[in-house]
Amino acid sequence: MGKTKHTGPIKLPAKPDPKLWVSKVPFGLGKIKPQHIRETAKIAWQNRDNLPYAYRILTQGVCDGCALGVSGLYDQTLAGPHLCTTRLNVLRLNTMPAIREELLHADIDELSRMSSTELRQLGRIPYPLIRRHGERKFSRATWDEALDTIAGKMRTIDPKQMAFYLTARGITNESYYVAAKVARLLGTNNIDNASRICHSPSKTALKRSVGVGASTCNYKDWIGTDVLVFWGSVAANNQPVSTKYMYAAKRKGTKIIVINPYYEPSMEQYWIPSIPESALFGTKLADDVYQVNIGGDIGFMNGVMKVWFEMEEREPGSAIDHAFVQAHTNGLEQLRAHVAQQDWTTLEQSSGLTRERMREFAELLARAKSAVFVWSMGLTQHRFGTDNISQVANLALLRGFLGREHCGLMPIRGHSGVQGSGEMGADPFSLPGGEIASAADRARIEQLWGFELPKWQGDIVGVTLENALLPEEQERKLRMFYTSGGNFLETMPDPAFVREALTSIDVRVHQDIILNTSTLLDAREAVVVLPAMTRYEQPGGGTSTSTERMVYFSPEIAGPRIGEARAEWAIYVDLARRVKPDAAEQLGCGTAEAIRAEIALAAPSYNGIQHLRERGDVFQYGGAWLCEDGVCPTPDGRGALLPIELPELRKPEGHFAVTTRRGKQFNSMIYSDIDPFNEADRYDVLIHNDDASALSLNEGEAIVIYNSYGSMHGRVKHADVKPGNIEVHWPEGNSLIPKGVYEKYAGIPEYNTAVIVEKAETYHAHKDTRYVERRIQELETEVE
Repeated sequence: MGKTKHTGPIKLPAKPDPKLWVSKVPFGLGKIKPQHIRETAKIAWQNRDNLPYAYRILTQGVCDGCALGVSGLYDQTLAGPHLCTTRLNVLRLNTMPAIREELLHADIDELSRMSSTELRQLGRIPYPLIRRHGERKFSRATWDEALDTIAGKMRTIDPKQMAFYLTARGITNESYYVAAKVARLLGTNNIDNASRICHSPSKTALKRSVGVGASTCNYKDWIGTDVLVFWGSVAANNQPVSTKYMYAAKRKGTKIIVINPYYEPSMEQYWIPSIPESALFGTKLADDVYQVNIGGDIGFMNGVMKVWFEMEEREPGSAIDHAFVQAHTNGLEQLRAHVAQQDWTTLEQSSGLTRERMREFAELLARAKSAVFVWSMGLTQHRFGTDNISQVANLALLRGFLGREHCGLMPIRGHSGVQGSGEMGADPFSLPGGEIASAADRARIEQLWGFELPKWQGDIVGVTLENALLPEEQERKLRMFYTSGGNFLETMPDPAFVREALTSIDVRVHQDIILNTSTLLDAREAVVVLPAMTRYEQPGGGTSTSTERMVYFSPEIAGPRIGEARAEWAIYVDLARRVKPDAAEQLGCGTAEAIRAEIALAAPSYNGIQHLRERGDVFQYGGAWLCEDGVCPTPDGRGALLPIELPELRKPEGHFAVTTRRGKQFNSMIYSDIDPFNEADRYDVLIHNDDASALSLNEGEAIVIYNSYGSMHGRVKHADVKPGNIEVHWPEGNSLIPKGVYEKYAGIPEYNTAVIVEKAETYHAHKDTRYVERRIQELETEVE
């Protein structure tokens, strides 16, 4: 894939640069910002009962937070220690004691009154639990009883009626791999993972555009690139250590551009705690912010390319790297014709930006000799997410920003475990190192594993949930759902539907380290809870793959252990042997070391993982740059320039486009009701002052947001969000999002829709006269 090797960490400049300071007032006193020192002290106090173990986790283990890839306190990008509050907040999951028995076995109604945050704070799950239909409390079970209950059910149903799901909660490559193998051994392709609801369009789009399914570059490429673009990504909030890389990039003269409907404060300025200069005076990050409409990115990018093609007509070579395009791409003329027929009025309406602003960005990139494009859920969580990413790839291919230093395409991952999930085969479309649809990959894996793979196509997790409500006679009626982590009540659209689906399953298995609100739901026959180890407790250690394709070894760390918790991969192995005793020899996977040796054979790009065994061991698959020198791993070695149609964005009169955002949280785990960057409450609705004034809404006023899918009660929060658009927190706003709307290529749920905003008193005053229903019928058109 690439011949150049990563050259390791570089040093930051020693001399301060006052031009980048936010303020000369030390520590940003008086400003709205995270209080890192206070937060660190608070977290130290929370871990006071286990501080030595906490210290060993931080200094010896690989971060189980975001996917930047910090091993101990160090990474491969910058010299010096790195630590962020995201990692510190997650730390307590690893150090807290077991849940007290009187709480664990309390009446289910009492537990159900708690939020997931409160349930998390109860502690770790210490031993297997079972709650059968009609029982009001969890009962303690032996491992034999719990696993035999699960295995017994699996033996009585069609494999199409069972499904596995793995979240990204610190789960290792070893666990993903074994889960993928066990699922296929048991006869099902219904296995999915957390990337389905975050970055699945990134993999799908990059595969079709440039032939790879991961970041083509490194974090080091940020530092010194001419332009660093963050597209629908709030890295400062979700991957805080990345602000250190942004600081280093700024010191090298890099321009940082943010494209987002909301002018995110954390991307404009940040006080980076591990850089003394920045900790004192802050750092100006973004050089410019392009506030697009929600869903307006394709229109914006078509506008940028339209400017480029106009520039080319006047002066060939002024915008497009013709040498690169001619040697390494297909489809230029089709793309040129597609863009030429689009009119500026439509592009402006779709994107929300003027022709002049699109020209500014186009000319900036045309002048640049290098650029790195970074994106996250702002681009992927749409029903046209794959097209969004292929459009970004179009920009990179036209300018030759691929396969060389300071250039590349980077889907920045929000969790340390998720990059490896599909690469290990825990995906209905994937096998380790390949694809289900590939006859060659299927034959290769069947030969290695020694058994025949199921031939039918497995379901994505959203469809799996829908299958729980199929009629009894349907062959895909979901009867057994086995989840490793995850809480669909707080991650999927339409929570009421999700609740109905989860309670309609015969047997539901929650393999986890903590309880959450979904664990407490009833099932038709039984809910089984299995206590899992964290990555730091797993015998033989484990590996995880970072955003930049670094495969890190995280060792087993000495410290307290929780009751009867087992390594996740070991639980899968035990279960498979109970369901199919005669298949034990075929399964293998008896130790972590044996699993890594098998991964190296099953996934050729992971050859090298078998040698990882000590703290600090790491290798990068694919070299420093995928598609090095422009050569793509596609059948003809070329990237594809794809004409991308504008999505139809129907926003009826009186409606706002709405999307979800993250606050003080790690994925769905909320750590504070207040966002430290803008002081927004979890139920604050971010709305532009002009829009609020037009509706006679005052700051802090109670409002109701609603559509035909659901409603949400909130309060007005004036914010610099694109007029005509509003933002709500995730998952609080998921009640507004329709179920069953998936991106057609990657299957990610749609997390954007159109809503009506009204004063709460108006909404409730007319509710009994069916005013709301009539208002929806009059104004709302289904978004297709």
